Amino acid sequence: MKHFILCAVAALIVVTGCSQVNMGSSSAKTAATGSAGGASASNVNVNLERCTSPFGTLAVNEDHTSNWYSYLGQHGLQSTVPVLRLLAQQSNCFVVVERGAGMGSVMRERELEAMGELRKDSSFGKGQLVSADYTVTPTLIFQSDNLGGIGGAVGGLLGSVGAMIGSNIQTKGAQSMLALVDNRSGVQVAVAEGSGSSMDVGGIMGLLGSSAGGGLGAYKNTPQGKVVVAAMTDAFNNLVVAAKNYQAQEATGPKGMGTGGKLKVN
Repeated sequence: MKHFILCAVAALIVVTGCSQVNMGSSSAKTAATGSAGGASASNVNVNLERCTSPFGTLAVNEDHTSNWYSYLGQHGLQSTVPVLRLLAQQSNCFVVVERGAGMGSVMRERELEAMGELRKDSSFGKGQLVSADYTVTPTLIFQSDNLGGIGGAVGGLLGSVGAMIGSNIQTKGAQSMLALVDNRSGVQVAVAEGSGSSMDVGGIMGLLGSSAGGGLGAYKNTPQGKVVVAAMTDAFNNLVVAAKNYQAQEATGPKGMGTGGKLKVN
């Protein structure tokens, strides 16, 4: 009976296609894979948007005071900043500059030189840092919904035991927003949304006992982080598409943008 239940649930998962994170290669650990060095990249997600040349330099905003950063910590997840930095460089759409946690080390070397602690030709003098043309700010929204349709289907096939299993099948979803701001004008030039989802079948393992083993065990251990990375990758792709199709908005003020809008106040 247990074997029959396991096969039925596995078949339903395959048919619905909900058992995998919906971004990236099925063989990848997450939707953000591989590495980048300068303009070259290797083992890149085949679904990642690419550019023939960069739009400009990019800083990634690290706002650790945001509520969603606290949410990440509660679920054992790290900052999404390294993910964005990897995607940006692999895509060749932006040249990434350090403006986050690593900036402390950058400035520390200059302090050591000013103190006379570095070798004579270390050359950390002024005027060498590259400016950030743009800043991208990520935001994440999470949700988790029960897949009642699958639960009902299992229940219909296997009676009360099936319904019990179905009630323990849930989706884990993440939604990401990325906002791209021009640092010279302060104008938001692009914004994009992305999403990712996977299935949590952990409840099935407890119901079926040790006989469930191998096949479904991987789903039980799928981290929420994969869903977050999938959502971030999807959002980054959409942001790049928006940048490729970018058209500057017309200035509304009498002397250019910011000198007076059309919505007048009496």
